[in-house]
Amino acid sequence: MRLLYNLIITLISPVFFLQLLYRSKKLPDYRKRWNERVANYSSGVLKAGVIWFHAVSFGETEAALPLIMALKDLYPDIPQLVTTTTLTGSDRVRFLLKDTVQHVYLPYDLPGTSSRFLHRFKPILGVVVETEIWPNLYRECAARKIPLAIINGRLSERSTRGYRRIPGLVIETMSHVSVVAAQSSDDAKRFVEIGTDRKKVLVTGNIKFDYLVPDTLVDHGHMLRSNLFGHRPVWIAASTHNREEEQILDAFEMVRTKYSELLLVLAPRHPERFEKVRLLCKNRGFELVLRSSGRPCDKLTSIFLVDTMGELKQFYATADVAFIGGSLVKTGGHNALEAAALGVPVLFGPYMFNFEKIADSLVKIGAAIQVTGELTLAKQLAKLLEDDEYRRSVGSSGRTFVEENCGAVTKTLELLRIYLDGNREPRKFENTEISYSKLA
Repeated sequence: MRLLYNLIITLISPVFFLQLLYRSKKLPDYRKRWNERVANYSSGVLKAGVIWFHAVSFGETEAALPLIMALKDLYPDIPQLVTTTTLTGSDRVRFLLKDTVQHVYLPYDLPGTSSRFLHRFKPILGVVVETEIWPNLYRECAARKIPLAIINGRLSERSTRGYRRIPGLVIETMSHVSVVAAQSSDDAKRFVEIGTDRKKVLVTGNIKFDYLVPDTLVDHGHMLRSNLFGHRPVWIAASTHNREEEQILDAFEMVRTKYSELLLVLAPRHPERFEKVRLLCKNRGFELVLRSSGRPCDKLTSIFLVDTMGELKQFYATADVAFIGGSLVKTGGHNALEAAALGVPVLFGPYMFNFEKIADSLVKIGAAIQVTGELTLAKQLAKLLEDDEYRRSVGSSGRTFVEENCGAVTKTLELLRIYLDGNREPRKFENTEISYSKLA
């Protein structure tokens, strides 16, 4: 099966580079650093013997940050390498960590590339954030006796069904993983269902709960609101996707018939779509201000378009209500915890399967409201705006929910230290949601 996989991925590999070329039409940086995609590196100073983190994109990089910083404090003499797949992930690593870590793109899982990558950096520990299953890379890690941990692991039902269609390849690949630290008992069970040894699977919780809100963030958010938006009510629609903005704008128009001063802060998920979303808003007749312009909104401004990256948290702190994008279309939603941690009431659509357990829990305790489309979105948004006590109650429930579920970073850190300190037997944690026996 692995030989067939190698044949197929080699034959389709030109498509990967054509995709990069296509993306580079809007983001020219996608034309750069192609050598890293095939594990060919320049003669610059690159340290070996690293702790290696792989975070696919923006969200995974943010989630891994507390662990990266903690390990840097605990093991200051061990260099760190952070790999990403996307340009937004790469930009986030450089912005957050600057030159305190090494950074390259993870090479494509072609025959030979994983071997060159591992030979160059010689990781003493590999840490994959959430779920990335690469047969050649994992096999090469095992051949070099590099411990490989999947942390904050999650598997949706849809992904599980996909992996179970190729059991031979997936079972072999997962046999090379040292430990899986799953977000929840459901995720742990799904890892076992795709063939992971149940003795390697444990639950440490979701590290995205360990989102501390510094006073500076809240203060900066209040300052931004005062300087940019004045005293108007603010609704943020964050991490939105194609065919979703239209529904958001429909809901916005409905609510503005009653709340004419309402300002929409619109933050598309992908930077290559900024211009398309700007034109959509303009063609619908909305007056808008771009974040990149540095201008404040005036009384005629309807929409403030966040056409920058890395500022979403501070704009959550400016808002009265937040909508989580990727949920009115079948993308699977995005992380609602950042807004909830700030005490901002959360709305999201019917498609939250990437964060199913979190979404269900938030709705169950009254910390979030799930809508079905633009009509119910407008209705629930209006309800939150008109009832201050209700809005504060929903926001407070979200903040409490995040605070009560913290602790995954500490557990995950303890797990990783086992491998770094030489003990290869993962321990069982107390107070986890699942035990090995429950996986049977």
